[in-house]
Amino acid sequence: MEVKQAIYYQVGRHVYLVDFCDDTNTSALLPSSEPFRLMDTPTDDVPLLFHLTVDDGWRPLKKGKEIGQFDCGGNNHGVYQLEDNSYQILVSDVAGHQCCLLQANADFSSAIVCLNGTDEMRHFGLNNAVMMMYAFSAADKDTVLMHASVIRKDDKGYLCLGVSGTGKSTHTQNWLKYIPGTDLMNDDNPVVRVCEDGVARVFGSPWSGKTPCYRNVEAPVGGFLQLKQAPYNKIERMKVVDAFASLLPSCSVMKWDSRDYVATCDTVTKLLERVPVFFLENLPDEAAVQMSYHAMSVTE
Repeated sequence: MEVKQAIYYQVGRHVYLVDFCDDTNTSALLPSSEPFRLMDTPTDDVPLLFHLTVDDGWRPLKKGKEIGQFDCGGNNHGVYQLEDNSYQILVSDVAGHQCCLLQANADFSSAIVCLNGTDEMRHFGLNNAVMMMYAFSAADKDTVLMHASVIRKDDKGYLCLGVSGTGKSTHTQNWLKYIPGTDLMNDDNPVVRVCEDGVARVFGSPWSGKTPCYRNVEAPVGGFLQLKQAPYNKIERMKVVDAFASLLPSCSVMKWDSRDYVATCDTVTKLLERVPVFFLENLPDEAAVQMSYHAMSVTE
């Protein structure tokens, strides 16, 4: 196959390559990745997190065994596994239209994807494919992609956790409103990594949900905050066991894949050794923001 466009990106200090093999699909399908694009080709000593080839002419030789159908925010991911432990993932949008078929090797270091439909469908499919490649290839590199909204204050990143509808974005928006000197790093899928120097850091990413916050920024993690709506404000530091049970479901992980699951659990354990986790029962008001900010900043 002929490569028409080879684009390198760097997210969370990991470098990956996306090759485009026809004129229909280009890097224009990944506009939120532009802040993370490398203008220069990395030197040979820079390891690649993964290599993804985009080729609409590719077709799988056979279909894998179904692992399951997963609802990911209203869109469906059909996951299949082949005999060599490689994966096929069929991504459909909220309307049920099939947007892409991804086939990746067992550790997601290499994959090929074919896209389908309109430009909007292709963008949706490819963006999801790249996000999955990142999450599952980085799992054994002390890196997790988390479902969180993250705010920065005094060069520390604070991650708000909770299921959809909990009020993560509302809480971080209130930080912006009531705490001077804050900025939003990412509103849905930041990268969290225990770096080579042992410091837990949070990074902006190309994936930020409904809020267009695609910033190539980073900060040491100051704290995790598990949110729960309540008719009052109360905060407490979580015990390690409870904190583990809070952080793990917030990570993008394939529970049925032992390599991915064990590596993610190990990373969560390392994060808990370095960063406090708090549980906040709260109203969507200034008092809750002041309570969470002072609790986490004092702990540091």
